[in-house]
Amino acid sequence: MPSRNKGITRERLLHKKMIELWKRGESDYCEVRGSNIHGRGVYATTFIPKDTRVIEYVGEIIDKRESDRRGNSQQRKAKTTGDAAVYIFTISKNYDLDGNVPWNIARLINHSCEPNCEACIVGRRIYIDAIRDIQPGEELSFDYGFDVDCFDEHPCRCGKPDCIGYIVSKDQWPELQARLAAKKTFNSNSRSKASTPQHLHASGDETVITLPASA
Repeated sequence: MPSRNKGITRERLLHKKMIELWKRGESDYCEVRGSNIHGRGVYATTFIPKDTRVIEYVGEIIDKRESDRRGNSQQRKAKTTGDAAVYIFTISKNYDLDGNVPWNIARLINHSCEPNCEACIVGRRIYIDAIRDIQPGEELSFDYGFDVDCFDEHPCRCGKPDCIGYIVSKDQWPELQARLAAKKTFNSNSRSKASTPQHLHASGDETVITLPASA
């Protein structure tokens, strides 16, 4: 009997914890709807003043090893399903927060090159705060802060006038622009070489193909 009671108590505690997490992931400021940016998005249901703590980004705290495993798994899944790649936030040098849980509404907030929110880490908790006034019906967004080294894996569809074309942390935009310029120059030179005509010279019974000196 004691072991059975212990099991019931454990289930009740787990259920209570799940309810608490579910409530923490809710917000009176926003709701989920279809998005023109990607899949589903989160929209303001009322006027949200600047500096408002809009919603908490909830999930499971995991160590770096488990984070790498889940991140790689989610990345592979994203390539086949088109779903968002990862929902993992870094919260410290030892731990991350995996927001890939159904009660985490904030995981559906899309990236934008001109965001109206930002993610703020407070201890081991993450909040989405408004960085300007947000009007009712406006889609919420924040800078995902992806690294420039993997920019070509994350095209941006935010549609903002200053969209840089890829989901990359704004402080790395200068580096991204330099890489895009170098890539454009390389592609242009490659096309130029490929379109350079070959020259045919007839010499007696032989035909000699002379390639450009730079080929």
